[in-house]
Amino acid sequence: MGEGFAAGNWAGGAVWDAMEQLRGQFEQKVGTRVGRGDVRAAVLALLAERPMHGYQIIQEIEERSNGAWKPSPGSVYPTLQLLADEGMISVEESNGRKTYSLTEAGRAEAEASDRSAPWEAPGARDGGRTGALPKAGLALAQAAAQLGRSGTADQVKEAVAVLDEARRKLYLILAQD
Repeated sequence: MGEGFAAGNWAGGAVWDAMEQLRGQFEQKVGTRVGRGDVRAAVLALLAERPMHGYQIIQEIEERSNGAWKPSPGSVYPTLQLLADEGMISVEESNGRKTYSLTEAGRAEAEASDRSAPWEAPGARDGGRTGALPKAGLALAQAAAQLGRSGTADQVKEAVAVLDEARRKLYLILAQD
């Protein structure tokens, strides 16, 4: 890429620095950390509907939160084990797969809980938009940064035009009623 525009070659790296800063801001907002107890509440809410295996639970949480939250197996499976130890769920193994279902005690706890399912919380009811926008911004910033590192002068000029147009279109969206 002969005419590369590494940080030191492109306006003192100012654009590269700005894109890295933007990328950093989006990365901070894209995280999937949830409050303590949300995994437990989610598991109980899902198992109140029907028995599931662990992977189904993870998929359902991701789907119901519109991709804003996908708990790791490292948070779901220990929660399932704890709930089983507490007598809240029962485990049935079939074809090498464990299926979890609520016991009477688990059903009583799920029904008595004054907490809504985590994907129904006020911040999650926005259809995932707060998670989708930062993810899209991060992807855009990563592409621009990559172009800034290895693009030619013509490619950079074309990318600047695309980014300027995207910025204008975003402001037009805000201007709509």
